Amino acid sequence: MLSARVDLPFRRDQASRFLPWLIALMVYLAALAVAVSAILGSAAQTWRNDLSGNMTVEIPPALHAPDAAEATEARVARAVEILRAMPDVRSAEAIAAAEGLRLLEPWIGAGDIAFDLPLPRLIDLQIDPRAASDAESVHAALEGEIPDVRVDDHGLWVERLLALIRSIEAVALAVVLLIGAAGILSMVFVTRTGLAVHHDVVEVLHLVGARDRYIAGQFQRHALNQATRGTLAGTLLALATIGGLFLVGAGPDLPLMPTLRLGLGGWAALAAVPATALAIAALTARMTVLRALRRMP
Repeated sequence: MLSARVDLPFRRDQASRFLPWLIALMVYLAALAVAVSAILGSAAQTWRNDLSGNMTVEIPPALHAPDAAEATEARVARAVEILRAMPDVRSAEAIAAAEGLRLLEPWIGAGDIAFDLPLPRLIDLQIDPRAASDAESVHAALEGEIPDVRVDDHGLWVERLLALIRSIEAVALAVVLLIGAAGILSMVFVTRTGLAVHHDVVEVLHLVGARDRYIAGQFQRHALNQATRGTLAGTLLALATIGGLFLVGAGPDLPLMPTLRLGLGGWAALAAVPATALAIAALTARMTVLRALRRMP
């Protein structure tokens, strides 16, 4: 398209010189919005798959028992026995005290201070997601024998997170639509400006028998040439930014932080951004010129 023949003297049109920069900015912002939405959607699906039906049972330590350590271990063993007897439970595994301390290191740091804290013991509980059991039913099964037991349902946390991600995706979609609308308006303005600049040339072409489709095709090729330059620059810059985000996300090992990835659908949506930008530029320029030519005497 960059080598397509254009017969009109568009070099005199100063307004169209800014078109590639404008389109590059729009493509860059739209691609980032699509990529962020796709990354969040992929992360949400990972969280849903990993935490669906997952609960954590907190067994408080037996502080007032003569032998606190043995009493706490007995509580944990009894809780695991009760949980494994429940029909909807897939697995119930007690987390070792050392492993629980390791989970706390990102917040309290490594050292011996944690050994002096009365920390609860944790049980990793997996329940069939299709079952009717929930955190309340698990708590009811334990509270009779394990005082002050707590049950954390990660599914509730995931649902709140998914609601937030869906809101962000809706905002990203609105941003992309607004960018598309701005692109259409910008192309209409630039095309009308070009028609005004080349009004005399267009009239001469009409006099010598040039058809409206030929004149519209000239403007369409020029708009597509300019849009291709801008789209290429905006796409490359967006890919560089997304690559930088992947590098940053792959660095620290953060708790509950999934690997940042786009997925096949995300890459397809990202590839659709420059293609859509080119289609909008070409069609808008052509329709604007044809509409204006129909009004000319």
